[in-house]
Amino acid sequence: MQGIDWAAAEAELDAAGVARLGRLLAPEECRALVALYDEEAHFRSRVVMARHGFGRGEYQYLAYPLPERVQALREALYPRLAPIANRWNERMGLSVRYPAAHAEFLARCHAAGQPRPTPLLLRYGPGDYNCLHQDLYGEHVFPLQVVVLLSAPGEDFAGGEFVLTEQRPRMQSRAEVVPLGLGEAAVFAVAQRPVRGSRGDYRVTMRHGVSRLRSGARHTLGLIFHDAA
Repeated sequence: MQGIDWAAAEAELDAAGVARLGRLLAPEECRALVALYDEEAHFRSRVVMARHGFGRGEYQYLAYPLPERVQALREALYPRLAPIANRWNERMGLSVRYPAAHAEFLARCHAAGQPRPTPLLLRYGPGDYNCLHQDLYGEHVFPLQVVVLLSAPGEDFAGGEFVLTEQRPRMQSRAEVVPLGLGEAAVFAVAQRPVRGSRGDYRVTMRHGVSRLRSGARHTLGLIFHDAA
C-alpha cells in the first residue's frame, strides 16, 4: 500500500476512469483467499451468473466479519479514494459528499437500509465471462471500486481480461483492457465520472466486465465500498 503513487493514480483516474495500483496482495495472500472460496461459512450468498443473464461463472459475497486482509484493504483504500470521489461529485454537480473514514460511510449505508457487505470473490472457468455492468446495490453508492487479481495470467489461466467501457454523450463507446498480474489491483469508476469538455465538465457512463476465459481458472477479489440493500 505504501508503494502506491497516489498522485499518478488520481491523474489516471481523471484521464481514463481507471488506474492500476500495483501489487496489493502477496502470492500467499492470493492463495489464501482463493482457498476460502469453497468454505461456505465465509459467505452470505452465491450467484451463478448464467441464471441471471450476467454472463458465465460465479461469485460469492463475503459475510461480516470480513476476512482480516479484506477488511484491512477496504479500510486503508477508502480514505485515499474519498477525496477523489468528493472532487468528482463536485465537478459533476452532485451534492453528495463522503466522510473521511469508511466506518462513517458504512454507518450512512446501514442507516438507509443497506446493511449487507459487498466485497466478493469471483471464479471463472474455461468459456466463462462477465457481462458489462455496474455495481450499485442501493441509494448510497461510493463512485470508485477496486479489483485485485488472485490468479496468475499465463500460468493459472488464459484470456479473461478485465475490460471497461465508457459512453460519452452522442459518441460511440470506448473500450479499455486493463492488464493485471498476480496480486495486482486496479481502481475504477463504478458508474460515472466527470470529463472536461469545451463547455465545462460533463458526465460519462462507465461499465466493467471480464472477457471470455480461454483456459484455466481465474479468481478475483472485488472491493466495493458501499454496502447493499
